[in-house]
Amino acid sequence: MRLVRPLLALLLALGLPLPAQAGVTITFWSHEFGNSFPHAFITLRGVPDAGGPAVDANYGFTAKAITPAILWGTVAGKVEPSKLSYIAGSDAQFAVELTDLQYAAVLRLVAAWDEKTGDGRYNLNKRNCVHFVKEAARIAGLADLDRPKLMKKPRSYLLSIGAANKARVVTIGQPGKIYLASLPPLVRAARADPARADAPGTNIGARPLLAN
Repeated sequence: MRLVRPLLALLLALGLPLPAQAGVTITFWSHEFGNSFPHAFITLRGVPDAGGPAVDANYGFTAKAITPAILWGTVAGKVEPSKLSYIAGSDAQFAVELTDLQYAAVLRLVAAWDEKTGDGRYNLNKRNCVHFVKEAARIAGLADLDRPKLMKKPRSYLLSIGAANKARVVTIGQPGKIYLASLPPLVRAARADPARADAPGTNIGARPLLAN
């Protein structure tokens, strides 16, 4: 991993296509003001080391309805995938390659925050989209994650976390449209090991990043 991350960073800096992915990569994204509120979300892409179907999904946590009620307290929330056009209009900040155990833990996080399978309560001050990606970053092995003053500022929060974890992440810092164009095709099927009881999987609100 110490050799792989600098290589990926170099390829990104040169604008060269990335090699086919081994393992699942989690990428952390921010979306600025536009036709919606600022937002932070994650994408998962690659093939688990244990084998199985390729992974191509994204998840973000948000309030079910953007109304003045979110300013006053806790409201109903949900884990929601973003459309490709929304991702293309966002910014890819940094990425981390996950172990299969970490990938499975991220899927458990998704399930735990989803209204249908866990606790979907949304609170602008205590449990918003930035808090969601913070927990995903913790699972990915990142450190120094507490930024109380940035928990309503997705871009600033992720830039700060990326800077604090330079040795652990591949810094991207690219508009989504450019980054998506650099991604290699995914192998849609890989050999699965049915004996692996911990093989991860989920059906919660996944939306493909790219149509291959």
